[in-house]
Amino acid sequence: MGDKHQQHHQDDSSDFTSEDEGTEDYRRGGYHAVRIGDAFSAGRYVVQSKLGWGHFSTVWLAWDTKHSRYVALKVQKSAQHYTEAAMDEITILQQIAEGDPDDKKCVVKLLDHFKHSGPNGQHVCMVFEYLGDNLLTLIKYSDYRGLPIAMVKEICFHILAGLDYLHQQLSIIHTDLKPENILLLSTIDPSKDPRKSGAPLILPNSKDKMAMESAGMKDTKMLNGDLVKNHKKKIKRKAKQAAHGCVEKEASEGVEGNAETSGAVESSPNASSAREQTSSSAGTSQLSDADGTKLKEQGNKRGSRSMRQKLLASVDLKCKLVDFGNACWTYKQFTNDIQTRQYRCPEVILGSKYSTSADLWSFACICFELATGDVLFDPHSGDNFDRDEPIW
Repeated sequence: MGDKHQQHHQDDSSDFTSEDEGTEDYRRGGYHAVRIGDAFSAGRYVVQSKLGWGHFSTVWLAWDTKHSRYVALKVQKSAQHYTEAAMDEITILQQIAEGDPDDKKCVVKLLDHFKHSGPNGQHVCMVFEYLGDNLLTLIKYSDYRGLPIAMVKEICFHILAGLDYLHQQLSIIHTDLKPENILLLSTIDPSKDPRKSGAPLILPNSKDKMAMESAGMKDTKMLNGDLVKNHKKKIKRKAKQAAHGCVEKEASEGVEGNAETSGAVESSPNASSAREQTSSSAGTSQLSDADGTKLKEQGNKRGSRSMRQKLLASVDLKCKLVDFGNACWTYKQFTNDIQTRQYRCPEVILGSKYSTSADLWSFACICFELATGDVLFDPHSGDNFDRDEPIW
């Protein structure tokens, strides 16, 4: 049990051959070169570390200096069709937020959005609440053996609360429900949560402002000159390395080229090639991305089996639905090509009309996966099927 599940995630991420997004799309119309310590929105958001990347955007852990909190910052590619896709996503996210002022509907909150100008164009940026591990990471903590039914039921309650809100009140179809797109509110391992670990804060990346503070321990650490000095050195070294990496990227690819030429199949956020190459983080808090985000791996750092079981037993199972880059309304749909193939419903496979029930098919697949550690359906990619082979 679990071999098929692991294989399916390896297959889906087969095109992600490196730990990062590569250099090719750091060009006009493409990614913005983000460095640790960079500030966005007139200095409000300061980049702390990279959370993930996808075909349409990169996602970063940032510190919100206005409200003193961590957030997830998504920086979209700058070509027009990526911008249009981002604006559609923002419209849906704003509806979701407006209808849930008390934050009880189990759906991620968009906190802010703005445009950021850089050498590669103008990039739409979205700021989300910072959440924890996704449900695939939870399944990995169970060693692909599945979770106790009581835990599965509790998780499913939150998923259904989110779907009920989307479907009944907003007429929104998520269209890409899967374990990677459902996030716990906190990390399974508290030591990996920057909100709890006292990780040093990186402040704006400039000569006169480069400094370090630890969340909740500002005064103590500022009194200790040596500690501050050492952290400053470490932070400067990291910032230099990040900057060097970005310079190498920009130098290696030049400024010519247009994202439209390589990204034609992604002219809408619903391109299946992007969706079906999603790879998930192992134990990293993240925002899963609409464009098939490769989330940064921390390697196999989930500890011994007994430690994993102990962490699983104490995990907070509250969770939220995330990633609305592929979402639509029942009355306004963008494409017939929806859902990651392991979670794709029969009506979509057959090219028929779909509605909110498409999400419920995916939900049922997720229930099975949580309980068993294995995917319910494991279809092949492509059109070459044996006549006797099931199509899902």
